[in-house]
Amino acid sequence: MAWLLLIPAVPVAVFLYAVLIERLNFKIRRVKIRAEVENPISILHISDLHFRSGQRKKARFLKSLSKLNPDLVINTGDNLGGLNQENAVLSALKNLLSLPGAFVFGGNDYKGPVFKNPLGYLTKQSSKRKAPQLEVEKLTEGFGSWVNLNNDSKIIDLNGQKIQLMGLDDPHEQFDNPAKLQKTLDSKKVAYKIGVVHAPYHRAIQQLGLQGANLVLAGHTHGGQVCLPGGKALVTNCDLPVEFAKGRSSWSFDGQDVELHVSAGLGTSVFAPFRLFCPPEVTLIEISS
Repeated sequence: MAWLLLIPAVPVAVFLYAVLIERLNFKIRRVKIRAEVENPISILHISDLHFRSGQRKKARFLKSLSKLNPDLVINTGDNLGGLNQENAVLSALKNLLSLPGAFVFGGNDYKGPVFKNPLGYLTKQSSKRKAPQLEVEKLTEGFGSWVNLNNDSKIIDLNGQKIQLMGLDDPHEQFDNPAKLQKTLDSKKVAYKIGVVHAPYHRAIQQLGLQGANLVLAGHTHGGQVCLPGGKALVTNCDLPVEFAKGRSSWSFDGQDVELHVSAGLGTSVFAPFRLFCPPEVTLIEISS
């Protein structure tokens, strides 16, 4: 019966694995999308860095990503891991900031993390709480030539073709403003339209889809962060069904088809530093005819 003494050790071992190993097991996932584009496009989708100074392994991984040489970097928010981390984030992203890019913000770019009971996510979405304000303007300025898509849009030239980028500010914080976005949209003919938003709420996917987005990129969910074996998510922290917590899915709104890609992200809150059956990731999306 001595084996019974090992039973309490199992959850401890799982927890240590989630904190010390899987949380730092950074992955590059590759996705191929067929579309009517003249020339192929490669997009590096990064999200949910929750970066803090001292995260050396994550910093090395981020700096190595420029070797993928993507045509475009899309950052779907939640870059900051706490107060006074703007310079640390910009340093970790330095290599990628030299490439063409665009971004939207998540709630943790505006406000610092606060402690929440992790079990609470199983019953409801996280709610607004008082939190320290972060220097989002400093982050915006540091992103340099990257296109700010928070309730905004822009047409860019990419591989000899025009691509329309359109974005919404974070729906989780109710900062999304579709009417403001619509006023910025250009009616020029483009080869492809990409929607960008931090939290993949149904209303945000729908709004971007109805504006003609062929592909919507989002983050926020952490892929569930703590999943069942096989990567089955238990929560998304928004109204997105759990089966779409990460990866690619197809949607249709009033006859307008749109592909959705949700990144499981690279980080965690400082108050919940673990991942299980859901390793941190970035995605290289290759779009070709």
